[in-house]
Amino acid sequence: MIDLDALVAIDVHTHVQASVHGGSFPEDSPEAAVAKVFGSDLLLTVPQLAAHYRERKMACVAFMVDTVRWPHPVSNEEILELAAAEQDILLPFVSIDPTRGAEGVAAARRLIAEHDVRGFKFHPSLQAFFPDDRMAYPLYEVIAEHRLPAVFHTGQTAVGSGQRGGGGILLKHSNPIHLDEVAADFPEMTIVMAHPSVPWQDEALSIAVHKPNVYIDLSGWSPKYFPPQLVRYANTLLKEKVLFGTDFPALTPERWLADFDTLDVKPEVRPLILKGNAARMLGLDAGGAR
Repeated sequence: MIDLDALVAIDVHTHVQASVHGGSFPEDSPEAAVAKVFGSDLLLTVPQLAAHYRERKMACVAFMVDTVRWPHPVSNEEILELAAAEQDILLPFVSIDPTRGAEGVAAARRLIAEHDVRGFKFHPSLQAFFPDDRMAYPLYEVIAEHRLPAVFHTGQTAVGSGQRGGGGILLKHSNPIHLDEVAADFPEMTIVMAHPSVPWQDEALSIAVHKPNVYIDLSGWSPKYFPPQLVRYANTLLKEKVLFGTDFPALTPERWLADFDTLDVKPEVRPLILKGNAARMLGLDAGGAR
C-alpha cells in the first residue's frame, strides 16, 4: 500500500514515545531524562507519527524499545494494531529484550503470526547485552527464519546521559564489532547498524563493507557531525548500504535534511540514501509495498 513514487524519503529510524492510552516513562528511568529533552509536543502516538510523516511525503519505520529494566508506555501490540490503519506510510518494527529468553522468543513468533511485523529493533546498551551473546541467538533464528531485518543501536547513546552513573547504561554493549559474528552466523538476517557509531565508526564501516547483509543508518546525529570517513564511504563503497534515518524525535526530518544538504554527497547517491536503499532493504521495490 506504500506508493514509492509519491515519497520523497523513507526514514528507517523513528520512535513511538507516547501511547494513545496515556502513561509515561518512570521518573528514574534513563529514557525519562531523554524524553524531557525532546519535549512533550514531539512525543507522538502511532497515528500522530503517521500523520507527521504523511504531511512530509515520507514513509517511516517505527518502534519502541523493550527492556526488562524499565517499562515503556507503549507496547509492541499497540504499535502493530494501530499501524494496520497507517499502512500507506508506517512500517512497524517489534522490540523484544533478548534477556527475556524463551518468553521473548515465543512472543516474537506470536507477534509475527498475528500482525504485519516488518522488522525488529534492539538496543544493546539499554537492554544490557552483547549482540553476539549466544543468549540472543534463538531470537535471531526467528527473525532470520522470516527474512526480517533487525536494527541494532550502535555507538554512544543519549539514554542515561548526564544521570548518575549514566543511568547504569554501558556503552560497551553497543560497539558494532559485536555484530560481526552475528552477521556471519545469520546471513539471511539483514542487519542495520543504527547511527554513526561514535567512537567506533571504523569498525562499523569495516563490517558493512565485509558483510553483504549489513547496512548503516544515519540517524541520531546531525549530518554536519558525521565523521569524514562515513561520508567518504557513503559516497563510494557503501553508496547502496547507507540509509536515511532521524531517530525522531531526537531529530526532525527537516533538521536532518537541511544539514544533509550541506554535505558533499554525489547527486546520484543522494536519492539512494534518502529512499532507494531503504526501499530495497525493506522489500518495498520488489512487491513488498503492502
